[in-house]
Parts: sequence; structure tokens; C-alpha cells
Amino acid sequence: MDGFDFNSSEKADASELQRMIAIEQQKAQFQAQVHNFTEVCWDKCMDGGPSSKLDSRAEICLVNCVDRFIDTTLSITNRFTQMVQKGAH
Repeated sequence: MDGFDFNSSEKADASELQRMIAIEQQKAQFQAQVHNFTEVCWDKCMDGGPSSKLDSRAEICLVNCVDRFIDTTLSITNRFTQMVQKGAH
């Protein structure tokens, strides 16, 4: 194997490593968002802490909280995508 092949292989390995790191960072960011979302919705909707049964008011509150979280996340993601696309042109 000559030096050129070694450099190409090394660059490919580095590129793959960077891709894997980026994926793991995205996973960690997603998990942090889910944790934050869970904490916010729990604090907002659950009065008096955990119980053996989820009452209808708390259930509706949690569903609405989840829906707003999803709507907001999609809106931010779409806006960010638009900004990136405009910057690429």
C-alpha cells in the first residue's frame, strides 16, 4: 500500500468517525429535549405528584402539552431548514 492509499483510507476513516460523532450528538440532543419536555409537562400537568391513576384533567393537559411541544419543534425545524436552504443558494 503506498502513501496515497493510506491517506485516502485515513481520510475516509476520519470522515466516517465525524459522521458517527454527529449522529451520537444528535441522539444526545434529542434525548435532552425529550427529558426537558417531560419535566416541563409533568410540572405543568401533575398536581401533587404521582398517583396510582391518571385523572382526565391531567391526561388532557399532558396530551395538549405534548401536542404543543411537537408543533413547536416542527415549526422551529422547518424554519431552520428554510434558513439553511436560503444560505445555500
